[in-house]
Amino acid sequence: MTPIITLYGIPNCETVKKSRQWFIDHGLAADFHDFKKQGVPEAQLQQWVAQLGWEPLLNRKGTTWRKLPPDVQASVTDATSAMALMCQQPSVIKRPVMTRGPLTTVGFAPDQWEALR
Repeated sequence: MTPIITLYGIPNCETVKKSRQWFIDHGLAADFHDFKKQGVPEAQLQQWVAQLGWEPLLNRKGTTWRKLPPDVQASVTDATSAMALMCQQPSVIKRPVMTRGPLTTVGFAPDQWEALR
């Protein structure tokens, strides 16, 4: 049985919208996990950090990050503090996160997704 593709993100995010459309256009069914409605799955987050590191997952360029007080930004110094912030403020996670079995990607990654077909 082929592992299910899951996209994690926020539905109004332009990159998530573009990613969801890419999967539709390429005939790949992908479940969607809405961080706003369903929260951040902590076990998944730990796996993503173990696989990719916390830095690629933390979106320091986004509005949510920029609106955080400087002391909160400065407190994110390692995986533990980054994961705590990501659970509290899911919008700071770079989107989308895509998983299928052992494969995890962050951001719009059609070059990597081509291999899923």
